[in-house]
Amino acid sequence: MISDEIRLTVLGSATPYPRRDNPCSGYLVSGAGRRVWVDAGTGTLAALQHHVALDELDAIWISHLHADHCADLLTAYYAALHADIRLAAPIPLFGPPGLADRLAHFLTHTATRSPIESAFAVEDLRDGHRVRIGALTLTSAAVRHGMPAYALRVDAAGRSLVYSGDTAPCPALTGLAEGCDLLLCEAESHEVPGAGERVHHTPEDAGDTARSARAGRLVVTHVGPFLTPRQAVDRAAARFDGPVDHAAPGASFTV
Repeated sequence: MISDEIRLTVLGSATPYPRRDNPCSGYLVSGAGRRVWVDAGTGTLAALQHHVALDELDAIWISHLHADHCADLLTAYYAALHADIRLAAPIPLFGPPGLADRLAHFLTHTATRSPIESAFAVEDLRDGHRVRIGALTLTSAAVRHGMPAYALRVDAAGRSLVYSGDTAPCPALTGLAEGCDLLLCEAESHEVPGAGERVHHTPEDAGDTARSARAGRLVVTHVGPFLTPRQAVDRAAARFDGPVDHAAPGASFTV
């Protein structure tokens, strides 16, 4: 029997580089028989294969083009076209504008452009982008990260999961997360920067966003190198009354 529940599996949550036991940002979102790889940070392709093969994915969704969120698309391309994987069709790949050309620029080594589109059916995200993957509805919203960046909401059978991607606190994220069952929110910054544009949450910000959005549960992720997961959870919990957890590698959350 295919379950209607949404399951979030953490493939990795490290930033800005993978640690010995924790790849960079990447998650497997599954529900109603569908599986979506959300962010493809360094090391997450290996972790993904504990749960699903590349050719069993229904889609890939990328929040932004910093390497700790998309670098494993490069090796996924080699797996899809030059190894033991046999794709029935290119994998739907949703990401910021320019993603296909960015991949092609890195992967092309001759006068002939590498056939990115043979591995991935690339579709550019935009604010308000919405797509159905079986019974899963994926809605994207532009957020504040100093570059094109998106947050994601996944809805299915009255259940909802929201992923912040990388972003400073912003109304777009709060609005997208309104009433969600689970908010997976970054908490990279150990303190509010004294100058310059804000591009990340502190743990307190994550708690505030969850509270303002009336989320049912908060999972902090992308915890920066100057915070421990315990510190991030405790600091977020001081601002949000619901359950607060850390996105530890290998952890799984049911919505």
